[in-house]
Amino acid sequence: MKQFVRAFLVLLGLSLVVSPALSDPPAERYAPGRALIADIDRIVTPNGVQETFEATLGGARQVVNVRGADRSNPIIVFIHGGPGAVEIPIAWSFQRPWEDYFTVVQYDQRGAGKSYRLNDPEKLAPTLTFERYRDDAIELIELIRKRYCKRKVILLGHSWGSAVGLGVAAKRPDLLYAYVGVGQVIDWRENERVGMAWALDQARRRGNAQAIAEIEALKPYPDSGPFIIDKADSWRKWAIGWGSLAAYRSDADFYLHASRLSPEYTPDDLRAWDEGSAYTVKTLWPRLANLSFSKLHEVGVPVVMLIGRQDHTTTASLADAWMKNLRSKKKMIWFEHSAHLPMIEEPGRFVDALVHDVRPLAGE
Repeated sequence: MKQFVRAFLVLLGLSLVVSPALSDPPAERYAPGRALIADIDRIVTPNGVQETFEATLGGARQVVNVRGADRSNPIIVFIHGGPGAVEIPIAWSFQRPWEDYFTVVQYDQRGAGKSYRLNDPEKLAPTLTFERYRDDAIELIELIRKRYCKRKVILLGHSWGSAVGLGVAAKRPDLLYAYVGVGQVIDWRENERVGMAWALDQARRRGNAQAIAEIEALKPYPDSGPFIIDKADSWRKWAIGWGSLAAYRSDADFYLHASRLSPEYTPDDLRAWDEGSAYTVKTLWPRLANLSFSKLHEVGVPVVMLIGRQDHTTTASLADAWMKNLRSKKKMIWFEHSAHLPMIEEPGRFVDALVHDVRPLAGE
């Protein structure tokens, strides 16, 4: 599972540190728990929806999951992070309350999770670009609008998915009621620069000579030289222990381990997630070095940011500065006791924000 954890933590989190508890357990150990959660989470309302299907987006087969207690509710399309860090196997731990107010659509992006084994990795590799992921999301939204008879959707992007989501909002605002950013990426290289500086400052405050030496040795990254995942991992492995991913925590095991109990993912699916995460992040990371929204000052839809005050994975201050310069309708909502995962660090406040600040924008 080491490759899975590494890839998952890169932009969704961050570290090479692998807990022994993350080794593959016997599948039957968690089967009773998965069955219980499946029953608890089952949608039983007469007008509800609970389905998983396959869609071809941009020529690549991808798995789509849809859940909601009432089809008349507005739709949220959730774009997961990573690259390759799928949310479907973790969603059971935080998403169920959303489903009383929204129909929630999640999908495993090209090369990720269940979608990984549906396509030839060698043929897929050249297509792993920001533009292709953005356009996949647009195709999915078009499909969802038609399938569920909706004029528009709410788009929510988390971490890497926030770059994809903001790209969609900039290109096709006509498809959206609103864009919601969580762990928002604004400038890929600048995020590395600021995050690495924060980690170095933390190392110095703690007098951690090993961390100081390892982080300083990475220079001139990220300003020049190879822009590769190994460089990113090398400072992130320290930052995660200082709360950059989950506030007040030295790891994200509480989040990662939730996938073991997922009723949506089998042990084989989890292994596919592992393989796909390693594949996508290694392939895509160098292609993201110059991805930036710093010059985007207007978006044709309302923008709501749900940001953890202590997020140093996708640095909160960069999203804050960008929002201050945004000329569109906007709202910044801070989660004081969260870092990169506010939907599970402060789940009650997160649902409250979705219901009271986001849902009214749909006008349904």
